[in-house]
Amino acid sequence: MIEIRGLTKYFGEHLVLDRVTLDVAKHEVVCLIGASGSGKSTLLRCINRLIEPDWGSIRLDGVAVEDPSWGKTGLQRRVGIVFQSYNLFPHMRVIDNIMLAPRKVRGLSRVEAHDKAMAVLALFGMERFARAYPEQLSGGQQQRVALARALAGEPEVLLLDEVTAALDPELVGEVMAAIRGLKAQGLTMVIVTHEMGFARDLADRVCFLDGGRIVEEAPPGALFNAPEHPRTRQFLERLLEGGRL
Repeated sequence: MIEIRGLTKYFGEHLVLDRVTLDVAKHEVVCLIGASGSGKSTLLRCINRLIEPDWGSIRLDGVAVEDPSWGKTGLQRRVGIVFQSYNLFPHMRVIDNIMLAPRKVRGLSRVEAHDKAMAVLALFGMERFARAYPEQLSGGQQQRVALARALAGEPEVLLLDEVTAALDPELVGEVMAAIRGLKAQGLTMVIVTHEMGFARDLADRVCFLDGGRIVEEAPPGALFNAPEHPRTRQFLERLLEGGRL
């Protein structure tokens, strides 16, 4: 479903992505792991053109993401993204945050958008907070609303960028449970995470990035239990020493 070939990105003179090649199949969940600064989030944001690469190509179902045939909103309709900072509009109630994209991007009527918003809120157990403002919610609740907002656009691919990083430990579980529910529905996802247990349990495939390259990729059982690359082993050993694995 997603084909990435030779993706390269510089920020100034700093090489952030170094000829990255990756395929993601339909219904597959791929987790990107690695130290901070390894290029994970940049790779994720290149997929839906929040960041433009310097070289290389990205195709969605065989069509280049920069192809004019997508129009202004075609790519955003098919590829949703959720960030660690929630990015909810603080002056809008939960229901209005979620209704915005279906109305603006998909052209739904207010009634249709409202019904859609309530349905996705129910998926995350958040329908009773429809009239609340973001500041009235906990971090975990806000992140679940952010997930609901992304799903309201009916994307075929969902990109998640460290969606548990800003949460207190006791709130991480509820967000991870919500994402497991999305996997059960067959949603294609690419996930940047520092939660190794999450990657181990959820991913069909895990990619370890270092220095802007995918150093190793494998099913989670193989990568976490018997990594082949020395740099992968070093990374996992440090996590184990720090009690994070």
